[in-house]
Amino acid sequence: MAKAGGKGLTGKERAAILMVALGNEVAANIYTKLDDSTIEIVTLEIANLRKVTPEMRLEVLKEAQEMLLAREYMSRGGVDYARDILERALGPERAQSLLSRITASLQVRPFDFMRHTDPQQLLGFIQGEHPQTIALILSYLEPEQAALVIGGLAASLQAEVAKRIARMDRITPEVLREVERVLERKLSTVMGQDFTLAGGIDAIVNIINNADRATERNIMEHLEENDPELAEEIKRRLFVFEDISKMDDRSLQRVLREVEMKELGLALKGATEELRSKFFRNMSKRAAEMLKEDMDYMGPVRVRDVEESQQKVVNVVRALEDTGEIIISRGGEEELVV
Repeated sequence: MAKAGGKGLTGKERAAILMVALGNEVAANIYTKLDDSTIEIVTLEIANLRKVTPEMRLEVLKEAQEMLLAREYMSRGGVDYARDILERALGPERAQSLLSRITASLQVRPFDFMRHTDPQQLLGFIQGEHPQTIALILSYLEPEQAALVIGGLAASLQAEVAKRIARMDRITPEVLREVERVLERKLSTVMGQDFTLAGGIDAIVNIINNADRATERNIMEHLEENDPELAEEIKRRLFVFEDISKMDDRSLQRVLREVEMKELGLALKGATEELRSKFFRNMSKRAAEMLKEDMDYMGPVRVRDVEESQQKVVNVVRALEDTGEIIISRGGEEELVV
């Protein structure tokens, strides 16, 4: 089913749309640079393409252009140089997303062979493994794939694996190779002698964010009971202030009834123009004008104060979600019919 714009497209769908958008001659030239496995995957995805809207095609082409520019900046002056230019042009969040994807593609990641495996097959393959082994594997998978796998684990095992991913820090190449020997697999490339970051809070947050609500609730309930400090840290990162831009208008209007205007004004001082506009659109004209005046009157404010106010708004969002008064769309959940 076609997505609005380019939102929600998988990597394979984006690659297929890009090939079609570039035309037969250019696509054929690109094919000569790809390995057989990638050609097979992209070709199958092209064959399964249905309706591709102009908005989707434009979004994918724009993203491809940004990736090429980011690679050029990196080759010209390194990661820091590229980050500085991209942040100025695209903003910090978009810049970091592009750089993360580029650096991840520069080398073959551990367990790369599993990233092309169906989640259900992968689930059956690792189900009997030790929780630490499962945590290590999931920390290297794409969040969407890892979310499907962790969602298929037993309830008690979900929380145990989540905890181990969050507590994971650095893994030596020897440990990685040993795990792969146990699983009777080999890495595509030999890793260097430096330590490799694996897991961590960000990894499990990305996985949970892509899991369905039931899986998230089960993991968080177990962690709140057994490791409340870790549970609080994960909960704090699960939904950030910028994510409010993805909420539907009705839910945002419900949130606005619970938020103090003083706190909201301070929170919006550090928001993008797009997010500010979304808030203003969901308020009465008079309330929006008064809020804008209050923000102007504040003048310069401390970043710490802005972040504290943003967190208070986020806490309201999560509280309303927990009571079922609003719904935040998550991976794996069914669409709603009104």
